[in-house]
Amino acid sequence: MGDEVNDGIRERLAVVGEIATEIMHELRNVLQVISSSAYVTRQELERGDPEAARPHVAKIERQARIAHSVVDDLMALARGETLHPEPVLLADVMLAARADIGPGSARWDDRLDPRDLRVRAHPGLFARLLHALYENAIQAGGARETTITTRGRVEAGHVVVEVEDDGPGVRAEIAPVIFRPLVSGRPGGTGLGLALARRIAAAHGGSITLVSPGAGGGARFRIELPATG
Repeated sequence: MGDEVNDGIRERLAVVGEIATEIMHELRNVLQVISSSAYVTRQELERGDPEAARPHVAKIERQARIAHSVVDDLMALARGETLHPEPVLLADVMLAARADIGPGSARWDDRLDPRDLRVRAHPGLFARLLHALYENAIQAGGARETTITTRGRVEAGHVVVEVEDDGPGVRAEIAPVIFRPLVSGRPGGTGLGLALARRIAAAHGGSITLVSPGAGGGARFRIELPATG
């Protein structure tokens, strides 16, 4: 009984760590945008041009709404609340997942069949799952521009989404445990992004697995979700 209790505590702490790290990462990005927009707004107001400041005020308001959404979505996931997925265009979720990835970080190769493929998902959380895969691929690729291929199709009653990169791939010794918290294949990595990705996939009634190496020698992740029909 004692071991079971300790395992439960460790699992709960792992969940807290995953969620807290993701919230901090997301809010840091939001605060950077708010800070830069506030600076520009102040400059425009000091020049006596409130109209020029309006778009930046609107950006601050939008980022504040995003911050609230991040906290609400991830805390609901941490509490184990039931998700309310809806049919959404996979292409839209992919764009949301790339919203704060800087230009020149990656070359995007999208292969959706059909192009208007839909997934039954919580848009915000599924975008964060894809973002974790995209970010990992970019960071693993180092300074060079990484090619990231996203495939989507219906297969055997599931929607299958694959994310593949042309980076160095996942080392054989950590591949079996890559989704465990605190396991990372790169120096300075927290090892929480993929653990959170697995939790999000499971909350959707789906799964995520590592299929490595990919066709180009890099890493390939396969996500399976229930079909929308």
